[in-house]
Parts: sequence; C-alpha cells; structure tokens
Amino acid sequence: MGKFSGHLMNGHFWAFVRARLQPCRKKNHKKGASAPEAPFSFTSCVISRNYATTSSCHYSALVLLLAGAVLAGLGCSAQRDPQTVVMLIESSPLNLDPRIGTDAQSERISSLIFDSLLRRDPNSNIHPWLAVRWETTDPLRYIFHLRRDVRFHDGKPLTARDVRYTFQSLLSGEIKSLKASSYSLIASIETPDDFTVVFHLKEPRASFLWNLTQGAIGIVPEGAAGELARRPIGSGPFRFLSAAQDEHVLLERNLNYWSEPPRVQRVEFKVVPDATTRALELRKGAADIALNSLTADMVEVLGKEEQLKVLQEAGTSYQYLAFNLEDQKLTTTVRQAIAYGINLKPLVEDLWRNIVEPANSILPPQHWAYAADAPRYPYHPEKAMELLDQAGFVPGPDGVRLRLQMKTSTDQSGRELAAVLQEQLRKIGIALDIRSYEFATFYGDITRGSFELYSLRWTAGNDDPDIFEYCFYSQKVPPAGANRGHYRNSEVDRLIEAARTSTDLAARREAYVQIQHILNRDLPYIHLWYLNNVCVHNQRLRNIRLFPTGNYDFLTEIEVANPTNT
Repeated sequence: MGKFSGHLMNGHFWAFVRARLQPCRKKNHKKGASAPEAPFSFTSCVISRNYATTSSCHYSALVLLLAGAVLAGLGCSAQRDPQTVVMLIESSPLNLDPRIGTDAQSERISSLIFDSLLRRDPNSNIHPWLAVRWETTDPLRYIFHLRRDVRFHDGKPLTARDVRYTFQSLLSGEIKSLKASSYSLIASIETPDDFTVVFHLKEPRASFLWNLTQGAIGIVPEGAAGELARRPIGSGPFRFLSAAQDEHVLLERNLNYWSEPPRVQRVEFKVVPDATTRALELRKGAADIALNSLTADMVEVLGKEEQLKVLQEAGTSYQYLAFNLEDQKLTTTVRQAIAYGINLKPLVEDLWRNIVEPANSILPPQHWAYAADAPRYPYHPEKAMELLDQAGFVPGPDGVRLRLQMKTSTDQSGRELAAVLQEQLRKIGIALDIRSYEFATFYGDITRGSFELYSLRWTAGNDDPDIFEYCFYSQKVPPAGANRGHYRNSEVDRLIEAARTSTDLAARREAYVQIQHILNRDLPYIHLWYLNNVCVHNQRLRNIRLFPTGNYDFLTEIEVANPTNT
C-alpha cells in the first residue's frame, strides 16, 4: 500500500479514493433533456488489463477508505433507535402494490407487507399460507379454503372477496400490470362463502400454484385501486409506515399478525445507490445489514471489522447479458462471437472473488429441469473474430469491427461488469459504448426495448421453469411479459406450450431441456453467473437465515441482541 501513503497526509484523500472507485464522467446532455450520464471508462486502478493487479489496487484503496486513520472519525455511529433495523438497498422499490411491482425491491418488500395464498419454503416446496388447504377436482378447477383469523392492517377481515378482487382487478384491466399475463389462464373465480375461493382455468397449467406464492402476488383489500402504490395496506407481518423516493421505506411489525409476529419492532430500508457509501454506513454503525449489494472487495474488507459479520450461502440469483434482437447488427452469429469473446475467469475470480458460480442456464444447476449438456461458449477470442468475419464485420483502420451500446444502472457492480466487458470485447474488435442511468430510468428503457445490450439479474422466479415462457415466449414481449429482446422461435414456443400444460414431470423436463439447448444456440441471453447470497451485518443481529432466492423473508425472524444499546 506504499504507493497510496502520500495521499493520507493531505486533504485530497477522499477525492483520490473516490476517483479509483467511481467512473470518469463528463456532462454531456442538452438542457431539459432526460439524458444518461456520458460514456465512461474506469480508471486504471479499477479496471486494467491485469485483473490481479486491479483487485490488489482496488482492495488497497478500500482498506484505506474503510479502515484508514483519516476516516477514523466516521467510525462513531450517530444515535438512532436501537429497535429499528436499518437495511441498505441500492434503489427504491418502483411500486409496492403486489399486483404491479416487478423489480426486485418491490417484490421483496411488498412480500413483507402482503400475504400470499400459498408460500414457498427455502427448498421451493409449496405450503399453505392464507389458504389452509386446497384441492383439485380436475386440472381446471382449484378450490382454496382460507384462514378465518386474518385481518388487514386497517382491521378489516380478509375474505374470499378480497382474493377474488386481487385477481379480477388484473384480469379486467382495472390494474395495468406486467403480472396480468401470468393469470390470463384464469377463466373465472367463484366465492361460494367468505372463506372459500374456486378458480376455474382455461387450460391446465403446471405453474399455477407457484404463481400464488410470495413474490408472485399478494392479496389486497377489495376495491383497492392505485392508492396501494402510495400507502400499501396488506395483512403481512409488517405494516407500512412511510416512504420517500430515493431515501427510505419504513415498516413496523404487525403485532396482530395471525402467524408469529416479527421479533424486531421496525425495519428501515435505506436507499444508498453508491456501494462505497453503503460500506461506510455499515462500518460506522449507521446501518445494520446489506444483502448482495456490496462488491467482493468490500465484503472482504468489512469482514475484518470487529462489529461486523459476513454470512455467505448458496444462492439462485442469476446474472445475464441480454440483446435486442430487433437490432440488425445483433445476429445470432454476432451474439455467439460476443459469447466467445467474454472471459468469465477474471470476472469470477478477481472481480467477484469466487462468490459467484459460472452459469449455463437461467435455471440453477440443482433444478430438476436443468440441462447440464446444453451448448457452452468457453473463452475463445480467435473463434469470436472468425465469427465476426463471417458476419461481415471486418476490422477498420482503427481495428474496430463493430460499435455497440450497453446500458447499465449506476450501481457499482453493474458499472464494473460493463467496464470489464468493454475491455474484453475491445480485443475482438467490438467497441462497447457504455451508458449509465439511475435504476428507474434504466429499467424503464429496457422494458420499452430501448437498448442494444444490458445486464441484469433474475433474483426470483428463475427456480420455476415457467420463466422460459415469461422471458422467451414470442407473445410475452412487454407489457405482456419480460421478452424484452423480442426473441422469437416457433419451436421454443411449441415446447413452452407443451411443457406448461403437461402434468407428466418427465415430459415437462424433456421439453425444458430442449428449450435450453435451443436458447444456448440462439443466445437471446448470454449466461454469466449465479450469485451466492452474501450478507454483511452488525453483530447485534441474531438468527439470520437466508433464502436461496435472496428475498427478505428472513427479516421476520431476526432478533436484536441488547436492543437498549446503540
């Protein structure tokens, strides 16, 4: 760390470290325009051609930032309510109405406010929840019997009418939502009494029960329209107290919860977009917990702090690189060339320090439908350039064969991934122009199809093979689904239709295996990795049990040790 020591002695230390951890930007937008930040490349300390040197340099800067004597004054935490657990998140939830929000923060936080009919356990088994039991007289008819002791947070009882309204508000178009397509197979809903709900389906659907679990949808009060986005009223373990966009969401435990109430009084989700600031908040005791929102370097440094603990468990969250297939440049041959041009080894080992596992499917490897023998794309830059030649993209005078634009959010891990891809693809003649946006703008653009390349994570849902329909079925382009790249393949459509209506598990598996083989040839996505769940938390928290999907259900079980101490 000797090369950094001179900076410890002057007032420019903070600027020095930030320069190493942040992208270089220039103002480059017209007055009044809602424009992205300008293209950027990382400084040599964060991204260099020697990834081992990169990690060492980045790690050293973090040690200085988080543990250096210059910042020792930040180690004193401000006085705060010890009964409030502060969890750091990267961005605000876009909509806490469980019928509408599809981003990770919306689904995870709304699952704490609203109850679902059924519930998945950590092993993805389905159990009763609001419905104490259910039966099927035939593949098109499901009868659910509800609990009789459930009340919404405003004191009103939860009945079959609320269940019927939740789904009919989507089916009728009263509520406009991407989630509506998941329930379009419902033909009608009957409520013979206050605690019985009967669903009639248009066709058999193997994933129907899955789509009634937490994260997929929660039950809302009858008649609740758009106001739930502003002030959610559910029946879940936590009550909504307040929210401020890009600042926080505050929840309070529901003492009248029909199941076991949470053991902490309040949870505040504090929005901190910058990963370095999140690390500092944890170090100085201003926050209690961060889940999957810190870089690997930061996790390693924070793990050495006496008051902090690192918990790491296997996860199913899946990172991918997606293409807009309506862009004429992005042919199958070009997409395959890009796949061969990406070297995952330094990304996994140096950028992520082996807290991720390389992926070759949207499904996790332990899934019953996972195709272990699907085509793979090992790093082969010569093959990549050969494919680009075949596609007609030959080097120009500057060595550039093809120019593409990649959109990313302002989150540090996303920017670092984009910068490494920029460097790797440069070696095969692709100039990657990177545009960084605040998350809401970024997510809106990819939903509208306004992109060439982007990278995101599936943080839930990819443990159900129904995700193939949601992401790759030709009729599921937004707003009907998440086929944002406008992928179309008639054979994939046929296989999806066969798998979703079959009740034969072996036949379904065979169809999904074939789908994965085709997708790995067509490459609407390039598979990157599965992320382990990495939780950095204050030692005052106890009984933390993470779910493989990375959801926030564990917050209902955590405890605060010595809550009277700050």
